[in-house]
Amino acid sequence: MRTNLFSILRMGYLLLTREEVSELTGRIQRAAQARVLRGMGIEHRVRPDGTIAVSRAHVERLLGGINEAGVKIQSTEPNWGSLGATQTQR
Repeated sequence: MRTNLFSILRMGYLLLTREEVSELTGRIQRAAQARVLRGMGIEHRVRPDGTIAVSRAHVERLLGGINEAGVKIQSTEPNWGSLGATQTQR
């Protein structure tokens, strides 16, 4: 069975699916998706067929709190106990 590069990239989850791009941008039309991605600072490429390629790792770094080394960034919070408040749930 032959697979093309696009299939390999999808199987490895390197790129967001079309549905994920639509969900991320809140848009269905490709031109509108590209505008929203640019506005969010998310790098993307428009393929010759007009579909948009977005790196999953890039989005995770920007929105998921993962740094360039692939390590999850710890969020810092005030010491709620010293303020007499309860800690927030994660």
